[in-house]
Amino acid sequence: MTGSAIFARGFFSSSSVHIALAVGALGAIVGAMVGIFTVLRGQSFAGEALGDIGTAGGSGAFLLGIGPLWGFLIAGMAAAAVMEMIGIQRARGRDLATGIVLGGALGLAALFLYLTTTSTSTSGATVTILFGSAFSTPSSTVPLALVLAAICTGLIAALSRPLLLSSVSPELAAARGIPVRLVGALYLLALAVAMALSAITIGTILSTALLVGPAATALRLTRSPGRALLAAMSIGVVAICVGMVLAYDSFDWPPAGHGWPISFFVVTLILLLYLMSGVPRRARRRFLSINDEPAPVTG
Repeated sequence: MTGSAIFARGFFSSSSVHIALAVGALGAIVGAMVGIFTVLRGQSFAGEALGDIGTAGGSGAFLLGIGPLWGFLIAGMAAAAVMEMIGIQRARGRDLATGIVLGGALGLAALFLYLTTTSTSTSGATVTILFGSAFSTPSSTVPLALVLAAICTGLIAALSRPLLLSSVSPELAAARGIPVRLVGALYLLALAVAMALSAITIGTILSTALLVGPAATALRLTRSPGRALLAAMSIGVVAICVGMVLAYDSFDWPPAGHGWPISFFVVTLILLLYLMSGVPRRARRRFLSINDEPAPVTG
């Protein structure tokens, strides 16, 4: 199979592809860093909520005529602050706070999307916000994405040890003098940034896949946080790159000229990798169970 059969004409020379790959890779890397702690803390619902809440921010940004990344970011950070104020110490409190904020944000999203659609007579904004539109990302988004990724990386690096301990055992972390609530609040801010970067590429309703999927897959393969982080980054970046190629190629698929959403390919690839990650474990258990069987008695 030749390269031209895999990569459609103009893939490597397209500036839109270069921008999409840069922003998508940043989202995958940041999502992996935050995602490892999200899975360990059992806060996937919070990630899903912040992704959905980003719909209100993105639609509000479209309504005001500004970049959607700003909307995703502002809405996510505001929601994280409100969730912290309501109370996040206990798991039940976190879910209650998340649900309350999510309900209010979705109501605003419905209003903003309605106003945007009726004022512009187009559904393009809705599709872009919900499912992403990587190849139409403006070049002005790249510097902001780089700054956000750097801030989020620095925050997670500074919090890594106390965040890991408070994720595994909040009681032990508190006993050692770690400000568990402050660490949790800063983690929520990093989570909001990660969801905003993911939403630019694959939309708000599927952005959780880039946060949880690679991290959950990596933690299936290794229990070492460092190795899991590298594996999650690799899985996320590979899913983004392969998804970009398939999405670009799909413009030649039926219906010709329209293209399939990149979110479909990225989420499907992450799901397949997650399912495949369980094969070695099942094979190992099968091998051990066979070897543990008592030898037949002879004579």
